[in-house]
Amino acid sequence: MTATVQETRPRKERTENAQRRRRQILDATARSIVAHGLQRTTLATVAAEAGLSQGVAVFYFKSKNGLLTEALRDLYQAYEQHWNAALARAGEDPIARLVALIEADFDEDVCNPDILSVWFAFWGEQKFTPQYAAVTREFDLRRQNVLKTIFHDLLPDDPSRAANGAEWIDTLTDGYWQHMHLCPELNMKEDKLAGSFRFLASHLPEYRQAILLQAGLGEEL
Repeated sequence: MTATVQETRPRKERTENAQRRRRQILDATARSIVAHGLQRTTLATVAAEAGLSQGVAVFYFKSKNGLLTEALRDLYQAYEQHWNAALARAGEDPIARLVALIEADFDEDVCNPDILSVWFAFWGEQKFTPQYAAVTREFDLRRQNVLKTIFHDLLPDDPSRAANGAEWIDTLTDGYWQHMHLCPELNMKEDKLAGSFRFLASHLPEYRQAILLQAGLGEEL
């Protein structure tokens, strides 16, 4: 028994150390993109940002393209965990879930100048980098399916309006993210969140009062 514990403990420690090192490199990649842009981010700039040798970055991610693809996947995973947590807190009511999804998109954890810079750096390269597009499709499809289910629950007899609403919500918040990224001084997060709820109330007039109540806005809209 003692020999077994002694043999497995180093392996566990190596695994934990590898996970910490990967986390360190991925976090450094995001900082490098903010500081240098996507094109000028290299294994060298990431290693310098992480305080590691370039050989360590190569060991874990093999190439710049491999590292950046994993950095995008990591960004999407953090975003997906964030909005899934918001849904879990909201419960089963579709209005509560829809409001929670929208509010989550404007939370500081996923919507701040640095993170927006990283998002748009990757999105601008999707046309030229199939790996980025594949990662985006994978995660966007899951979110779209959640939105479609919510709108279907709200509009079971109007599938066309339900489908449009599910598509428009993500398009709207993506557009607001772009405005905040390009002109942050002219586009306050609170205004864009309120604008999202104005759209939602106009698209779902039969649920207007429930939306306002759930969003804590009273008759402000």
